[in-house]
Amino acid sequence: MEQGRGTLAGIGLMLAAMAVLPFLDVVAKTLGQQGMPILQIVWARMAMGTLMTAPFAARIGGMRGLWPSRPGMHALRTAFLIGATFCFFFALKFLPIADALAIFFVQPLVVTALSPLVLGERVGPRRWAAVAVGFIGTLVIIRPGFQAVNPGMLLALAAGTSLALYMLITRRMAGRDHAMVTTFQTSLIGAIAVSLAVIPVWQAPTPAQWALFLALGFVATFGHYLIVMAYDRAEASLLAPLAYTEMIMAVAVGWWFFGDFPDLWTFVGVGILMACALYISARERAVTKPAE
Repeated sequence: MEQGRGTLAGIGLMLAAMAVLPFLDVVAKTLGQQGMPILQIVWARMAMGTLMTAPFAARIGGMRGLWPSRPGMHALRTAFLIGATFCFFFALKFLPIADALAIFFVQPLVVTALSPLVLGERVGPRRWAAVAVGFIGTLVIIRPGFQAVNPGMLLALAAGTSLALYMLITRRMAGRDHAMVTTFQTSLIGAIAVSLAVIPVWQAPTPAQWALFLALGFVATFGHYLIVMAYDRAEASLLAPLAYTEMIMAVAVGWWFFGDFPDLWTFVGVGILMACALYISARERAVTKPAE
């Protein structure tokens, strides 16, 4: 019973995170349209996240909580998050939010496919088939050979793969530290790393851009904190398909803020991906013993 409640809580937290995170893309795309270097936008996401989580991490974990007990794992996890953030923000310079996110949705398939190798979780033949069909859905969205494959598509694909690895490591580290402490430590390591790299391209932000930086940090921190809490409560292969629900909010904010709307084939591809996601989730709930 307790395990079932924990799983339901994890599902609810993941759904909440997916409703929040598209607003991160709105802020990042707005800054990119204003000519802000992508690396500086990534810096803002990390640095503001560090500032916002530091007081809570110190209160929960004490001074010891301000530095990770396993710096190697945290550094690897942060590297994948930086890579995913940079590639996705860069993709938004070429693609509407919903289109970039549709390709980015390769991420849950990669999580499900790699969870046996990285986490030792069971993924049976039916879910493997769903993953294969899901990749076909990704090809429907990209449509190689039928339209020009612009750099944004490849960047979104790289971002999805990188975030999948971030989520797998998050699950592997689950339960070792409080979610807020983990979120802070990730932001801190990321801020230190990106601060060194951003110096050559730094542009002095306007007051309005500083406000957008703060908004970027708040949305990113809150969304990823929800993800960390979700992975503390439920298995990666169950939560991964729920990431597709982000598409609903992404379409809404892309249309509202930028006037963008996906074409028919994008919706077809996302429909295939979502069907596979729902099937994977249903199989995960139904199977409680060794084999599928």
